[in-house]
Amino acid sequence: MAKRKTSSTLPVSIVWFCRLAVGLLFIFSGLIKANDPLGFSYKLEEYFEVFHKLFLMDYALALSIFLCALEMILGFALLTGWKVKQMVWGLLLLIVFFGFLTFYSAYFEVVRTCGCFGDAIPLTPWQSFGKDMILLALVLVLFFNMQAIKPILSPKAGRTAFIIAVVFSFGFGIFTYNFSPFVDFLPYKIGNSIPEQMKTPEGADPGEYQITFHLKHKKSGEEKDMSQKEYMDTGIWKDSNWEVVGEPINKVIREGFRPKIADLIIKDANGTEYTSELLSSPFYSVWIVAYNLKHTDIQAIGKLNALAVNLAQNFNTRTLMLTGNSPTDAEAFAKTNRFVPEIFYADGVPLKSMVRANPGIMLIKNGFVINKWHYHNVPSYDELVKTYFRK
Repeated sequence: MAKRKTSSTLPVSIVWFCRLAVGLLFIFSGLIKANDPLGFSYKLEEYFEVFHKLFLMDYALALSIFLCALEMILGFALLTGWKVKQMVWGLLLLIVFFGFLTFYSAYFEVVRTCGCFGDAIPLTPWQSFGKDMILLALVLVLFFNMQAIKPILSPKAGRTAFIIAVVFSFGFGIFTYNFSPFVDFLPYKIGNSIPEQMKTPEGADPGEYQITFHLKHKKSGEEKDMSQKEYMDTGIWKDSNWEVVGEPINKVIREGFRPKIADLIIKDANGTEYTSELLSSPFYSVWIVAYNLKHTDIQAIGKLNALAVNLAQNFNTRTLMLTGNSPTDAEAFAKTNRFVPEIFYADGVPLKSMVRANPGIMLIKNGFVINKWHYHNVPSYDELVKTYFRK
């Protein structure tokens, strides 16, 4: 009796390995980003700027939630064997798209991290590209052996499970956007000391950098690039016929130690720095973080304003707002909304990392993040008093 031929070109065990590896990795990748969809949307905005697609900026958050959900849905469908052909094609197109982005980021050095695994597992662009190429190889195995991928559920059960996966995937991202990430991987997470996150240990690796000058000969018009060492060793800087054109380029040869918080500088409207003062206070202080007042939730600002006023009056609690807007815009905003707390200014990048909300609220003491909340789940005045101010 002749053996029945199979159209699969590889052993079923290899196909199953690829199926499990790809499915689980896509679910993990989508889930870890959906834990912080607002953070992933900031990464998408970086790509939009690089590719000059600024019209997509307003859709960054929606695309973030959609892409995170899509990864989880495709991974789940692959594991269960639901609509195999469509799902494998979707996986192939998605990994080719991600591979292009990571290669472009790495080769042209335009985005420092791709955000593939959010802030949980930061990868360099080349590491991300390597990961995508391995995934592409695994997906290609599945693509050319689709007939070996069999459903593990009946059609009715598979359809029900798929619907549940879709609802969960989109619902998870929408929930974390509205009520903060389940797991905070950022340096401003609850329990962290902000000053400690800003320190550089003694003897830390400073890294290696190369400064390159672009020179032009005034008479002949000849142009050439020289490293700082060559520039100094050759003594060309003494020759008045050669001039430096443009700004020197500082290229990273090897990354050195970088504090988790390296860019937090808090100033008042006059430019006086208050970072140390605010982080060294032994008393509770309430920080309302609104990195962009033009897009902040006005109703939430009103509630936080009332909360801050009550805490200041009854417990002498210092209340302040941190924003990335200009003093002129912030003062106009405060006047229009009768905003009472002090206003301080910082760059938008660290403010976005403090609280994944606009606005959000942080409770700080001795530089430690005691707690923080999205504006949708800020506790009431009575709850705050009972938990923190009357012990």
